[in-house]
Amino acid sequence: MREAAGRAIRSLPATFRFAAALAALGIAAVLSAADPHYTVRLQPLPGATPAGIAMDYIAFDPATGSVWVPAGNTGLVLVIDAASGQIRQIPGFATAEMGSGDRKRVVGPSSVAIGGGQAYVGNRGDSSICAFDARSLSKGACHKLDASPDGLAWVASRGELWVTTPRDKSIRVLDGKTLDEKARITLDGGPEGFAVDGRRGRFYTNLEDKDVTLAIDLSSRNTVATWKPECGEDGPRGLRADAESGYLIVACTAKVKVLDAAHDGRILSSIDTGEGVDDIDYAPSTHFVYAGAGRAGQLTVAEIGAGGKLRLVATVPTHAGARNAAVTDQGVVYLAHGGGGLTDMVVATPQ
Repeated sequence: MREAAGRAIRSLPATFRFAAALAALGIAAVLSAADPHYTVRLQPLPGATPAGIAMDYIAFDPATGSVWVPAGNTGLVLVIDAASGQIRQIPGFATAEMGSGDRKRVVGPSSVAIGGGQAYVGNRGDSSICAFDARSLSKGACHKLDASPDGLAWVASRGELWVTTPRDKSIRVLDGKTLDEKARITLDGGPEGFAVDGRRGRFYTNLEDKDVTLAIDLSSRNTVATWKPECGEDGPRGLRADAESGYLIVACTAKVKVLDAAHDGRILSSIDTGEGVDDIDYAPSTHFVYAGAGRAGQLTVAEIGAGGKLRLVATVPTHAGARNAAVTDQGVVYLAHGGGGLTDMVVATPQ
């Protein structure tokens, strides 16, 4: 009987196979018949090197229907039309070699934020931030920092670009038009991840090395709350905010958690994702969270329900190294990867 049950489970689609395995262990996993199922394809990308194409932060622009992909070691930024798959290229970004021995790598454009009709690109190759017209791709203002940029976040209410610079434990606040530096916020650790809550006037980031999440007031730029997401020694990574509900979604390296940012920051729920999560994405219209686990080679889709409780929607086999999701307005999930010989982008489409 046990063998027959095992054969029955193996014959199911991946999402239901996962749920059936949990059920066999006596663990409840409620999957709705209305939940989407995902097909996975590879999106070929130009400019590949023998080391592959290294990516970090990517972003979807709903105004143009485009996915912006800073393609690190290639010195390119790729702009993918999500409807047609057509790719436009922005060349000419500086690259630089960093590290030594087995950790030596080439870095370049690595992060992007969309806002005010612009796409802002951060480049680790020369520590620059440059603005591009989101439609024409024409280059606008640029600014060079004295530290390497990591994450970028557009703050619409203030017309500012906030840039995390973990190497010197700070956040830089730039004017959205000129990119002149308006302020430097010094922290007690390296900021990792970012989210903007316009309703509460807050910017959220993590201190990865201290396993804490900070709430920073957008006006005073002071830290107004410090919470413990309890991610463990690897610390918290990506962040997304649901301003309407007051929930803050925190990525640990193998879990996603929901914090009650509207009140005391307590942990409301958690869901396992597999190892290798970095940045995440969130769709407020569906309350779906998307977490790509690079080591596990899978995408976890979860729904935030009443009381901030996470419910598994789908577990999608992807590819080793696929992480850092960006979801389109059609629910299509693009996953960046960190190189390692990979030259294509992983795309999961709901059916």
